[in-house]
Amino acid sequence: MAKRLWIACALFFLYAGASSAQGAKTVLQAAQKAMGDVTSIQYSGSGHIFSFGQAWAPNGPWPSTNLTSYAKTIDYNSKSAEEDYVHSEPSSMVKGGGRPFAGDDKQVNFVSGQYAWDMPGNKPIPQLGAAAERQLQIWLTPHGFLKAAMENNATAKKGATGTEVSFETGKFKVIGTIDARNMVVKTETWVPNPVLGDMPVVSTFTGYKDFSGVKFPTMIVQKQGGQPVLELAVSSVKPNPGLNISVPDAVKTAATPPINVQSQKLGDGIWFVAGGSHNSMVVEFPTYITVIEGPLGEARSLAVIAEAKKLVPNKPIKYLINTHSHFDHSGGVRTYVAEGATIITQEINVPFYQKAWAEPHTLAPDNLSKGAKEANFLPVKEKYVLSEGNQTLHIFHENGSMHNAGMLIVYFPKEKILEEADDYTPDLPELAAPSGIRPPVFMANLLKQIETLKLDVVTVAPMHGVVVPFSELQKAANSGKG
Repeated sequence: MAKRLWIACALFFLYAGASSAQGAKTVLQAAQKAMGDVTSIQYSGSGHIFSFGQAWAPNGPWPSTNLTSYAKTIDYNSKSAEEDYVHSEPSSMVKGGGRPFAGDDKQVNFVSGQYAWDMPGNKPIPQLGAAAERQLQIWLTPHGFLKAAMENNATAKKGATGTEVSFETGKFKVIGTIDARNMVVKTETWVPNPVLGDMPVVSTFTGYKDFSGVKFPTMIVQKQGGQPVLELAVSSVKPNPGLNISVPDAVKTAATPPINVQSQKLGDGIWFVAGGSHNSMVVEFPTYITVIEGPLGEARSLAVIAEAKKLVPNKPIKYLINTHSHFDHSGGVRTYVAEGATIITQEINVPFYQKAWAEPHTLAPDNLSKGAKEANFLPVKEKYVLSEGNQTLHIFHENGSMHNAGMLIVYFPKEKILEEADDYTPDLPELAAPSGIRPPVFMANLLKQIETLKLDVVTVAPMHGVVVPFSELQKAANSGKG
């Protein structure tokens, strides 16, 4: 009896699966007939683009810039795409981080098979590791979704607003909604993010019109992490324009460089840890280590942790000071939680981190997701002092920051060293922002804080760029460039 029941259940699920797959095929064929079958497409328009992970305050929107022109060309057969756009800062000042700071910022991004690169000028810049997600973006477009679903054994079920068609490509699950008119009105997936974990990426498509026999939406909105990253009003669509991309040799031969960690001693038990786009600091106390800043992701944080233990052997990392919640400065903080460190951050960030870190991290598991450590926080309101033996540092909330509402700065009173993030980027042209409204405002506010707090600063240790005398910050602020 039990055996017959088991066989019946197996046959039921087998039939249900086959029925679901057959249903998906029928729905996809109807959608492709209604929308038009293309081998390539180009769509263009204008709208807004947003600086992902650079919100002024936790849970706030990503800063918006004006998207004055946008064009994307996709060739589905070669799995290639070119994205070309120009955006600029609005006339009223934007709170938060991210480019541009002044004038037009032109970006040209490519993907072709396993290769991805950018062309901000005449020289290709390999984007190692970006190809998978740029490929994924191809399949999140309306016609791309139909093609990928047909090739990846999609299944279908009824949803609240239409038929939900699902498939898997690589490690990504993609779900699309096809409405009663046989139009793709939404696609969604999840991608790994070091702060948000398995982060939802949701695209919605509205206002379908006929463009030379092909139906295409006139409004595209994509959200990542619950906030918009693209709002595009489509004005032109060209079916089957073709796309001939030649992968540059420099991109084909590019290899992931090793993580570079370079330590510079600034004082007794104080080291500036550089070697990449983002910096950290290691501070030795009599019984423990404090690290300032855990940027980018786990790989960078593990390298800095190893350097800290090399510089200061046989002492635990007790604290990690997080200057602010922008993702490029907080992407490695979870690694310090896994190490057992308490996170010192401005109080506004604590609920955000607690909620974000509770989300699944299955697409790119990190040390914290593999262990059972609980995050411990030391929230800072306006000021906090770490002191033990001969080592003392002061942590201040930078009031009035237009870059981030919870910005912290760190001051070493004995050595007269100021640590700061993003207000000033000295002597690193490839990272420094162009002149515009925001950099002088950032620097002016930092100088105001230094004056208000009566800090006697001699040396500036920035989280981007190189260590410089305080006079360099003053000079840059007076010249209006940062």
